[in-house]
Amino acid sequence: MQRSKSVGGEVGGPNKEWSGNPKSKSSGQLRRTPASLLILAALFCGIGYFGYEELMERLAFLHEEDARIQSNMVMVSSRVSGWATSVVVREGSPVNKGTVLASIDQRESRALIDELTAQLEAVEAEELRLRAEQDLVRKQTESRLNSVRLALSAAQVTVSSLEPQLQLAKRDFERNQKLFRQRVISRRQLDQSEERQQRIEREHRIAAANLESAEAKVKEAKVERVRVQILAGEYAVLSKQGAETKAKIRRQRFDLEDRIIKSPIKGVVDRIFVEVGEYVAPGQRFMLVHDPSHIWVEANIKETEVRRLMLGQKVEVSVDAYPDEMFEGEIERIGDAATSAFALLPSPNPSGNFTKITQRIPIRIAIEQREGKLRPGMMVEIKIVTGG
Repeated sequence: MQRSKSVGGEVGGPNKEWSGNPKSKSSGQLRRTPASLLILAALFCGIGYFGYEELMERLAFLHEEDARIQSNMVMVSSRVSGWATSVVVREGSPVNKGTVLASIDQRESRALIDELTAQLEAVEAEELRLRAEQDLVRKQTESRLNSVRLALSAAQVTVSSLEPQLQLAKRDFERNQKLFRQRVISRRQLDQSEERQQRIEREHRIAAANLESAEAKVKEAKVERVRVQILAGEYAVLSKQGAETKAKIRRQRFDLEDRIIKSPIKGVVDRIFVEVGEYVAPGQRFMLVHDPSHIWVEANIKETEVRRLMLGQKVEVSVDAYPDEMFEGEIERIGDAATSAFALLPSPNPSGNFTKITQRIPIRIAIEQREGKLRPGMMVEIKIVTGG
């Protein structure tokens, strides 16, 4: 009996100890339950707080990641063709407006200028010769015209002075004939009056012939004036040829100037597409230049958010390349068309299946450069202060 008790005691001992464990476990669970509730309550409070902050953030600000820095990228090209003889600058070199960037072979252009210059000199020399000949012919014509006019005047005076003498001689001869028939005068007196009449008549004829000759010479001298006009016409033609040659020289000089490629703006060289020795065609791109001081941010905003935007709204700009710095800007322009309107390939819907996609409206944000850190093409994130 004692042994059994001892055994039962041994056996009962562990059972008694085991029977006490569930009580201790339930009491531990009861003690841990308030702590779990507190943790859950704190978690819910945290979620609610951050949810409230996120809600307020979305109401007061408009976030967008589809944004990048833009600038006026000027493509410098050649207007003429030829071999590239030199490239003065390198990629990244700062340039001013008018800085020489490169040059194209100028030999043919200079040779054409020399040829046109020689032609212009020949035309100018011919103009001088024609001008001198025109002056000479004009002077000769005027001098001859004056002389023949004087001769004409003298002939007219002679004819006009001989006409009354001839009339008087005729009347004397007729009167003497009557007197001779009446035997008042002798035969000799009649012959003298006849001879005088004939002599004056001959002189009158000679004077009339001289008058006609003088009139013809005057007409001839006047006709010679046409030669002066012809020379003047030839001179005008040469003047036009000279003007045409000068225009060709100016155009060729433009061609020569275009063979020196200069920077159209003040900025920095981004890319060089042509090396020395390459043949350049008209319109071929030569270099890419932009002005680092003139930049902006271009972002694409969902069409459902455009109603919250206004010109002049402040914008916080975070640049991916400089996450520790914050930049400020303001909305400068809101696009008048969605980006899909500028697509090169239209998207027709012949099948009739349609999926509505939210379109994007481009906006432009003015931003100031900071130590040349902002470069075209950099991705940025923007936060627009809408104040909702």
